[in-house]
Amino acid sequence: MKKSIVILTGGGPAPGMNTVVGSIAKTFISNGYRVLGFHGGYKGIFSKNPNFTEIDFLMADSIFNRGGSYLIMSRYKPTPVDFEQNFNLEFFKENNIKLLVTIGGDDTASTANRVAKFLSEHNFPISNIHVPKTIDNDLPLPLARPTFGYESAKSEGARLATTVYEDARTSNNWFVVCAMGRSAGHLAFGIGSAAHYPMIVIPEMFDKTTITIDKIVKLAVSSIVKRLTLGINYGAVMISEGVFHELNEEELKMSGVTFSYDEHGHPELGKVSKAHIFNELVEKKIKELGIKVKSRPVELGYELRCQSPSAYDLVYCTELGIAVHQLFDEGKTGCMVYIDNLGKVEPLYLKDIQDPVTGKIPPRLVSLHSDRVQAIINNIMHYITKDDYEAAKEYLKNPEEYDFRKILNW
Repeated sequence: MKKSIVILTGGGPAPGMNTVVGSIAKTFISNGYRVLGFHGGYKGIFSKNPNFTEIDFLMADSIFNRGGSYLIMSRYKPTPVDFEQNFNLEFFKENNIKLLVTIGGDDTASTANRVAKFLSEHNFPISNIHVPKTIDNDLPLPLARPTFGYESAKSEGARLATTVYEDARTSNNWFVVCAMGRSAGHLAFGIGSAAHYPMIVIPEMFDKTTITIDKIVKLAVSSIVKRLTLGINYGAVMISEGVFHELNEEELKMSGVTFSYDEHGHPELGKVSKAHIFNELVEKKIKELGIKVKSRPVELGYELRCQSPSAYDLVYCTELGIAVHQLFDEGKTGCMVYIDNLGKVEPLYLKDIQDPVTGKIPPRLVSLHSDRVQAIINNIMHYITKDDYEAAKEYLKNPEEYDFRKILNW
């Protein structure tokens, strides 16, 4: 029977999903394999009648440069009972599966290891190789390599944020913009930097103080007032949704938001407009201060996940797809694909980046004190400092309360 591989996609989409799938398919087809793609993530493995598609060259060629994911994605996570009662072992035997390729985050990778272990215990060992993705760029890949999808999402986010900034300049008002990023502020900072936003707020900035709604609002006001002292009546504030993730329960109640949580225990931030919430809070504060400024909310969320991949990700994801075959050919299994800046392919094992106690992968944070980040903070962003106190008194009774560095305890 012809040898086969199976591919599935887990979690949420990122630009380049189809590029990875298409590149894997083309490479394995040219080496004599059938390529099967599961729809619904891991649901197919735990279903008597899995929904899958055989991917031939023409299909792979038609999807590799498209946004979204041809293979329907899912956050489904099998339970121990699923393994005991619902595992479709016959699918693997009947199709002579030799490799399971998963594309997703750390939960998807961990489950792939469980599947491979189960198959081995039932005398049908296969290889499993994972391709890590997230537009949040928060997986700790060596040498600061980006996760696929991040550069495309940043590029589209910068395009939208620039249009918003042009509206602010045209209308002489302000916008409060929120960008995706559950655990780290890479996307918000990257977009805000590209669009020259005068205030960017990310979780990493609160390295010496607790994140509170009051501090976030004061940072926005600091930028608004600084620009007013410069005779500039417009601007935009970029806030990472991750600041919401770091707020304690009392602060969340103050925001007026009640979160639901996904099956992995993560607050479902995508269900609420963080931009609307923060804009309301900023408007309330500037009204209390008697400052005549209009502001409007803009959310940058799902718009960034399914766009067509940029040239960077088209090349990067193609290399990742080819690298899956290389690692498989070398007999590697239970690993993630990693490609360094020189194009060298290496296996990256979960155990090497997981916390040994919790088993979780710690997020890669924005390197706040790097020269690159500090250059933006010190030269592009606008905020009140000691030198601005006198001029700011026209708008604020106590300008020092809105001093950027004092708010952050820097």
